[in-house]
Formats: sequence, structure tokens, C-alpha cells
Amino acid sequence: MSQLDLNESGRRVLLMGNEAIARGALEAGVNFCSGYPGNPASEVVEALAKVAEKFNIYVEWSVNEIVALEASAAAAAAGLRSLTAMKNLGADVCSDFLMTVNLSGTKGGFVLVTGDDPSAHSTTTELDTRNYARFADIPLLEPSTAQEAKDMTKFAFEISEELGLICMVRTVTRLSHARGIVTLGPIPREKRTASFSSQDLWTSGSSSIACMFHSLLHEKMNRAQLKFEESRFNKYVGKENADFLIVTSGTGWLYSLEAVKLLGLEDIVGILKLGTTWPLPEKLVLKHLRHAKKVLFVEEIDPFLEQNVKMVASELLADGNVGPLKFYGKKSGHVRGEYGAGTGEIDVDVVIRALAEIMDLNYQSRNKEYQEKVSSAVGSVVPPRTMGFCAACPHRASFFAIKKALQWNGRDGIVTGDIGCYSLGLLPTGFSVAKTLHCMGASIGTANGFGKLAQFGLDKPVVAISGDSTFYHACIPALINAKWHNANILYVILDNNTTAMTGHQPHPGTGFDALGNPVPHIPIEDICRGIGVEVRIVDPFNVKEAVQNVYEMLKMNGTKVLIFRHECPLTEMEKEKKRPRVYVDQDKCIGDECGCVRFCTRVFKCPGNIWDSAKGKAKIDEAVCVGCSICSDLCPAKAIIVEEVT
Repeated sequence: MSQLDLNESGRRVLLMGNEAIARGALEAGVNFCSGYPGNPASEVVEALAKVAEKFNIYVEWSVNEIVALEASAAAAAAGLRSLTAMKNLGADVCSDFLMTVNLSGTKGGFVLVTGDDPSAHSTTTELDTRNYARFADIPLLEPSTAQEAKDMTKFAFEISEELGLICMVRTVTRLSHARGIVTLGPIPREKRTASFSSQDLWTSGSSSIACMFHSLLHEKMNRAQLKFEESRFNKYVGKENADFLIVTSGTGWLYSLEAVKLLGLEDIVGILKLGTTWPLPEKLVLKHLRHAKKVLFVEEIDPFLEQNVKMVASELLADGNVGPLKFYGKKSGHVRGEYGAGTGEIDVDVVIRALAEIMDLNYQSRNKEYQEKVSSAVGSVVPPRTMGFCAACPHRASFFAIKKALQWNGRDGIVTGDIGCYSLGLLPTGFSVAKTLHCMGASIGTANGFGKLAQFGLDKPVVAISGDSTFYHACIPALINAKWHNANILYVILDNNTTAMTGHQPHPGTGFDALGNPVPHIPIEDICRGIGVEVRIVDPFNVKEAVQNVYEMLKMNGTKVLIFRHECPLTEMEKEKKRPRVYVDQDKCIGDECGCVRFCTRVFKCPGNIWDSAKGKAKIDEAVCVGCSICSDLCPAKAIIVEEVT
């Protein structure tokens, strides 16, 4: 039973951080929700999609983040309350529109949720989206707990509507995917009606009008700052008028509380927790800077608070309003992650280490001998692992075919990679085929450049690789550009009929929407043929055909598209089709004596292919194998048997 849609005010429930954000939107009376899947923010849209019909909310997975923000902005301009959610890198994609919709304003509450990923667990960078709030001059809220995630989201709608300005809520992985107790509030029954008449003007302006809107934006932010000065999301705990002050936000709040408690510094240190971090509540900050001599900043990822507080402090120091201050944090190197200051996640140990270094304390969380024993014991039991494709993943077969065809071609081809499960094409699981990886769409974008370098002596085949969802998201303009300029490239689209990496969300090629309703199917091949490029479609599990097509198309001039189409096994398994049993006839398996040199387990490395050390033979792990049978086609001894199940 879902707890998200319970209309029981005062009830305490356990919610994931992203679910709490969705609940806050419900309690704010959200009408319109859009986004593009990306961890750690995906569950916000997914949660609202599950209750959309019950509360008459429109929810969509948009083709990319800028379209998502534009669609939600239109709803807000028509007086509805709208929300857009995305991962940190999505803020890059939508930034163009963000830098103008801040000027044009909004009638309904308009909230942008960004999910940042310290230590880059599920993304390619540690981008800190708080900088976008400062850049665009929009209010920024940073929850520290699931309860605050709910409450701040509701407040974000209220302040957005009051100011007529988009408001940003920034969360991070550890909050988005952690669970906490949340006290529910009421879900309003008010029904809003969209309205946009011929008298309405919604624009960021031009020329002098833009300057006027820019001035108005500053006035809105001044009003936001006044509200933030008194916000309940800011609090101070610890010794009154403490000489040592910790200034923190987000996850740093709980880490700081625990660190101070473990070190027994409750009567020495004061902690100023800021939930409203842009615009900075300067008067509140000044109040506590006046009694401080040392200030430690605890935050993820960039020194955002540190920079802003230091700017305020520099003005106050010049005016003589505060005494000399010593600052510690990212800049001083005291708050540092695994890879140094300004990178990686922080935790309680990071804060403890910083406090111990600054205050010259001797603290060790564990006995040194105990730590060494634990490290030794874990190392002896847990084998080293590298990231790999799932059993029966078609991408493994696709990369194998590309590698084989490039070997046949013999010209040391260039393969440009993209963002998705197939990013693992950089690693052994993808036979280390891909050599580049940047942002979504960069595979074919950079291939455009490589494909025009023949006149400068780079005479190599160029292969761009992306997935199906990424194709719709960011690759179409670059494909048009390639055709327009006759770039000599082969664009391989790995179509597994889902947005697999982020949780199997739909896209324009799946034929259903965020609520599971049937919608028009927009075939990739129709778009490509409409652009005027040659298109071939192959199942990568037909390995010989796949290799042959890559090889043939590498010899063709101009822009070509090859679609490797095979459904993701994780979605395919949900259809509960009977699958063949695959096993090794160990009498046929030659083992180490085979010319393949353990190809199935050493090279192809499907998790379902394992080695029977006792017998020196290959074996199928039937608990993992899903019966794709591609290994049977590749086994030179024909020792892998496929047995159809009736």
C-alpha cells in the first residue's frame, strides 16, 4: 500500500527523500509534473506518476530536461502549480531556458528539483547545482532530512507563487535515497484552472525591457532574502555566543551534529544550519559571525556557502562590524573527501577529522589494530569486482560485433561513447571499445568533428554509439548536422526499448507514457530516414549478421545509421515468457585445451558463464542465465547446449 497518497494529516510514515519531495508537492497542490530520468532524482516523478490519476495531476517523462522545464513553465505561466525534477547534469541541459524564465516570472508556483551526486555514484561528474541558483538569481532551499524535503518543497511552491519566480530545491544522493520519518500534512482539495489570455505577455524581454526585468528580478530576490531571514528552516544549536562556529547546510547538518557530540564539544561549538542558502540570510549570518572567532564550513560539494559567507564577512570586516575571523573548510583543505578538498562525499568522519585538526584534538574512531583486522578479513572474503553488463544484455553482443568489425577493417577506428548502461563500453565488459565519454549526445556530436578530419590526415573510421533514450534526448540535432555536412561516420544506436540505466522509464520509442498509458510510437528509423541517412536494423544476438553489417557500413562514405535492436532482458523477463535452458555439455567442452582459451568466461564474460575449476570445464550458472543463448553461437566446440522448454 502506498503511503504517499494518504490524506491523514499528522500521521507519521517512513518515506524515501525523493518520495518526501513528491509528498510535499502533493501537499502544495501540484498540478503539473515533468522531468527526464536521472539518478538520484528519478523517484520524484515516478512517485507522482503513481498517484497522478487519483489527484488529477499531469505527469510526463519529457524527451530531455530543457523540454521538461519549458513544459512545466508553461503550466505555471497559466496559473497552475508545476514541478520539474532532474539530476545535476540535467541543470546543464535546461540552463538556457532557466536563465530567461527567471526574468519572465510565473503566476503559479514553479519548482525545480535538482538531485546532486557527491562522489559521482551514478553520474559522470560531481556538478554542484547550487551555483545555478546563484547564477540565475533564484531562491534556493537545501533540505537536510526527509521531513525537511517534504516541508521545503511545499514552502518552495508558496514562495515561488508569492514572488512570481521559479524556486529551486537541491537534494543529494544520501538524502534522495535515504528513508526517514515524515509527519504528513493535509492534501488540499482546491482545484485550479489554467488560464492564459491574449492579454498575457510571458517573455524575458529584449533590449531595455530585459534590463527592466533584470532589475525586477533583483527586487524579488531582496524580498526572498527578507523571508529567509526569519525562516524556520534555519536554526542555531550549541553554546550561545560560541567562539567556534560551524556553518552548514544539507547533509552536513546531521554530520556536524554527530561529530560535535562524539567529540564532546556541545558546550564549546555552535552550529548554524542554513536551509535557505540563496539568497543568503545575511542578517542571521552576521548575528552569529559577531560572536565567532573561528568558522568551519561543512557542505557538499563546492564551497558554495563558504564563498557566500566570506563575501558577507569581508564587507562586515571592512566596516568594523565583526572582529578578526579565521575560516576553515574546502579552501583550507580541512573538509576533504576521498580525493581531496572540494571533491567526494563528506561524512561524520570528515567533520571529526576537520574539528580534530583545527582544535588539536586526539580522536580515533576505532582502535588501529581492530581496523587492520577488519580490513584484512574483508579483503580475504570479498573478491575484487568490476562493473559489468547484466546477463543477456544486448550491449555486450553489440560491442563484441563492433570490436570484431573494427579488427576486420584494420584501420584502428575511433569509437565515441555516450551516457547510459553502454557507458561501460569503456571497460572490459564492453571489450574496451569506446574511447570517449562526456555528456548525453556527445558521442555523435564529437563524431561530427572526427568525421571531418580526413583532410588533415586522420583517415580512420569513426563510430558513434548511443542508446535509444539518449537518441531522442540529445542526438537528433547532431545527426542532422552530420548529414548536413556529410560527416563520414557510422552512428550505432543500441535500442533496448527502455531507459535502462535509470530504472526502465519510457521514452518516445516505447509506445507508453509515464503512467503506462499507450501513446504514439515514434520509431528511431523513421526519424533517421527522414533526415536522409541510410538505416539498417539488426539484432546484435545474430552475431555474424551484426559483425557483417558493421564491417560493410564502415566502408561506406557519409553518414550512416545502424540500429542494434534487442529488448533489455530485465524488461523482457517481466513478460514471463518460457525461456530455454542453456547448459554446458562438459564432455564436449575441451576446457583449457580448446583454442578459444576459455573464451566464454575470460573474454565474453557474461555473468551466466562461469568456470568449473574442479573439472576444468566451462559451466552455466543457471541461477543467473536468462536463456539468451548467444554464448552457444560463439562456442567453437559447440559445447553450450540450448534446450527449449515446453
